[in-house]
Amino acid sequence: MKKWKINKCDVQKAAEFASKCDINRLALEVLTSRGLTEFQQVVDFFTDDELADPFEIKDMDKAAEIINNAVDAYDLICIYGDYDCDGVTSTTILFNYLESMGANVMYYIPEREAGYGMNIDAVEQLAQSGVKLIVTVDNGISAIPEAERIAELGIQLVITDHHQPGEILPKAAAIVNPHRADDTSRFKELCGAGVAFKLCAALDGGSYDAVLEQYSDICAIGTIADIVPLIGENRTLVKRGLDYMANTEVIGLDMLLNRAKIDRNNITSNNIAFRVAPVINASGRFGSPVTAVKALLAEDETDAEDYVDTIVTLNGQRKQTETDIMTDIVNHINHHPEVLNHRVLILAGKGWHHGVIGIVAARILDYFGKPSIIISIEENGQARGSARSVKGFNIFECLTYCSKVLTKFGGHECAGGLSLNEKDIPEFISLAYEFSARLESPPVAVMTADKLLMPEDLNVECVKGLNVLEPFGAENPQPVFAILGARADKITPLSQGKHTKIDFTYGNSAAQALMFGISPEKLCFSAGDRIDMLVNLEVNVFNGRESVSVKVIDHRLSGVKQERYFAAKDCYEKLMRGETLPPNFVRKIIPCRNELIAVYKYISAVKETTLDNLFMRLSDDNMNYCKLHICIDIFKDKELIDFKPSSMKIKLLPVSRRVDLEESETLVRLKGML
Repeated sequence: MKKWKINKCDVQKAAEFASKCDINRLALEVLTSRGLTEFQQVVDFFTDDELADPFEIKDMDKAAEIINNAVDAYDLICIYGDYDCDGVTSTTILFNYLESMGANVMYYIPEREAGYGMNIDAVEQLAQSGVKLIVTVDNGISAIPEAERIAELGIQLVITDHHQPGEILPKAAAIVNPHRADDTSRFKELCGAGVAFKLCAALDGGSYDAVLEQYSDICAIGTIADIVPLIGENRTLVKRGLDYMANTEVIGLDMLLNRAKIDRNNITSNNIAFRVAPVINASGRFGSPVTAVKALLAEDETDAEDYVDTIVTLNGQRKQTETDIMTDIVNHINHHPEVLNHRVLILAGKGWHHGVIGIVAARILDYFGKPSIIISIEENGQARGSARSVKGFNIFECLTYCSKVLTKFGGHECAGGLSLNEKDIPEFISLAYEFSARLESPPVAVMTADKLLMPEDLNVECVKGLNVLEPFGAENPQPVFAILGARADKITPLSQGKHTKIDFTYGNSAAQALMFGISPEKLCFSAGDRIDMLVNLEVNVFNGRESVSVKVIDHRLSGVKQERYFAAKDCYEKLMRGETLPPNFVRKIIPCRNELIAVYKYISAVKETTLDNLFMRLSDDNMNYCKLHICIDIFKDKELIDFKPSSMKIKLLPVSRRVDLEESETLVRLKGML
């Protein structure tokens, strides 16, 4: 079960704002719940920021002059990119622009195996190729030794980047990075593609007219993929890019949109984030990032189709590899459920593809609601890991605490990467557990709703008005609404039970909700129950008729006391970790015979359920999550049920003999603690 937080909107402020503009009430209520409490803030949000003069960014003038001089001299210029979607789109933009200027230009992107950023071997190869000027995109700000070597080789270096610089800047003729301490430009949140886009404008004398028309579609993809805040100039770039994308002249992108079956009349940032960017990223994860660049640069339809076919195939491999790793993890958890009792989940496997362990870490975090670190062990005894976390558990601080066994690490509060020797993994796990145990409370993933939805909000005009908030992304997510106390009237399976449709009544409103990826038998409720849901709202058009589409993100039975759930869950995990608990507490969580009978009777009636569903049905003042889990452990000990820790799924087993629950290992151990 996920922890919910429902923000409060300012209804009066929203009504006041609505009287001053033509934005609808529901959209304004969302904005007030996100902290926009002054009308000018609302005006600013909806006012597309004029793109600031590119020369506001420190060293942009130097960079433009150096590159223009190299173009005029026909010196060989190399654009040095990165293998992720931001690096690919940055490279595409700048290479295409310089080539159109008649420059003698090439590009180089390191393979993922070579690691992020510049490396000296590549630099020396470029020197042998006759490169006179290197321009980095989406990297370079941390390339101190590489920059020194470039200078020794007599090559000019221009760095364009958006990552945080260290105390010492590399030796370069120009360093264009809005995060430089001495940079006075107003907007700092550009991605690598955004910086490259502005560099092209600077090369064009500071005008955005041509580059917006030519490259805003590609720039929008990089901006969305790199999860930079979609505010200010980023919001402007993405809005313009999505507009141009509908009729893109980039042959490869046009094919990608067709393959993703994206409606050209309604291209959204979510379409790009989930259906286009992963395909481009797959090129750098499973093949060569150069293939994605070629797909976006191809001027011949046959070539473009070949490259697009390749990266689509690679994306299929990426999906299958993720599935294989997840299968390994599920099997490991089912055989070693003790890993779930720690505040951070650490899982390691041999041969797990390091190109997807970050994605897997995010999936594990989403599924279990805990910080996760996924480690891939390579044949040479080295290991690489990727970490994802939640607010309240600083993964960078955790890695710092474990640094004595790490050969390399980096990151920030919610994400990080690490390298270590295979032999040091057990000590790393021990240190990470030690760090997490010092926290006052367990880290928990939180799902936030913008506001409690009112029944009268479930109408087409209200929901259509939310479109003005697009494009959605970091710091401007798609609105999430809470529906509390709705009555489930009818439950219908869709697509042979893969999905579920719910007819529900909410106040005086009747509506339907869709639950994707959830079959009816996995629901925690039945027809007639009162339920709570977190939902997205959209307008669906079918046969010319518009209706409200309610898409369920999470659901539960009404009345669940989530604070009790998480407190009792933490107690159970402490118990399983072997931490000392007061005897009086242990005595309270040992289930009596009648409680065991009541839980078993419920399982016997439903045959299959999950631990969370059981909690929602049976929890009361005497039966909390901790005691309920202990009941399940007792039944599993005596082979009355099959219990899968990875999914918390409970399945009744046939009984052919008399069972004495008092002999359960779990019960014996607990009573021994008294």
